[in-house]
Amino acid sequence: MNVTGVIFAGGYGKRLMPLTSSIPKPLLEIKEGYTILDKQIFDLKYAGIKKVYLLVGYLADKIKERYGDSFEGVDIVYLIEEKPMGTLWALKNAIKHIKTDIVLRNGDVVCDINIKNLINAAQKTDDLLVIALTKMKSPYGIVEFADRKVVSFREKPMLDLYMNAGIYYIKKEAFPYIRKKYDKKAIEHTVFQELVEQRKVLPYHEDGVYWQSVDGMKDLSAVRTEYENREDKPWGYERIIVNSDKYLVKEFYLKKGFTTSVHLHPNKDESMHILEGDGYIEFTKEKKRKSLAKGKVVRIKPNVVHSIVATENLKIYEYSTPHPKDTIRVRDFYGRRCQSVS
Repeated sequence: MNVTGVIFAGGYGKRLMPLTSSIPKPLLEIKEGYTILDKQIFDLKYAGIKKVYLLVGYLADKIKERYGDSFEGVDIVYLIEEKPMGTLWALKNAIKHIKTDIVLRNGDVVCDINIKNLINAAQKTDDLLVIALTKMKSPYGIVEFADRKVVSFREKPMLDLYMNAGIYYIKKEAFPYIRKKYDKKAIEHTVFQELVEQRKVLPYHEDGVYWQSVDGMKDLSAVRTEYENREDKPWGYERIIVNSDKYLVKEFYLKKGFTTSVHLHPNKDESMHILEGDGYIEFTKEKKRKSLAKGKVVRIKPNVVHSIVATENLKIYEYSTPHPKDTIRVRDFYGRRCQSVS
């Protein structure tokens, strides 16, 4: 895949002081040992991107110290902004060094948007820019009324409105627009607006996926709460809902176009309840598939070698016997260690 990743990672994070007095915002941990920027780079890596430019400024040395020239198989290049020049200047500076299409990210967003799918959608269109969107959540509770009577209260619901998710696919054919002179400093109000006026911008959205911009302490707290029992995977994430001495309940989220490792559970007997999406389970030894669709329940007995494939974004609840670490990876598609099984 000939696409380069670019991340804005140079902001001061003033609303996160005093945390950001010594730590740049992208290096704030969302769980122990796992930063905002870690997740962003991993998301790009598993979308097929092998090189990422970090547009840094404030406390740039801290970022360089963590990632070096290579991080988990991704080549890292730093472009340092000595003083704040705005996102347009930073992007203009980046494309001086890049000759491919780019995926551009804001460095303060934690989300599960499927970048691999966004890239696929972008490469099938003639549009020069694809903007990822996310549904807006009301910051307040909503009161509904009819016939002069209040009929319901809804606590901070998702609204039927979309906002910029801070992820963009920019084709190299758009670079001449970026190089132009503009009066303003922000990309959204300059080059992006010009492309919108020329009807060369495609919206991309996935409803129901997690998204959070980390602008202040309340946002950081919300992300850390999300990650209390959650572990990100190359294909999505898993979250422990219940873990007792009698049973285990996990939530799985698999992104469209991704698959788990080929694996087995020596002791765990599991039943999978499909909450959203579509896909299938591939049973390796039996050489058969079982389809997964909303509402379906599939049982997998111990020692059955299988993998799960998402043809649409899949959300699954797994109910099983209490063996949270009882997994043997037989084959992996993401470079992780596997074990041989007789």
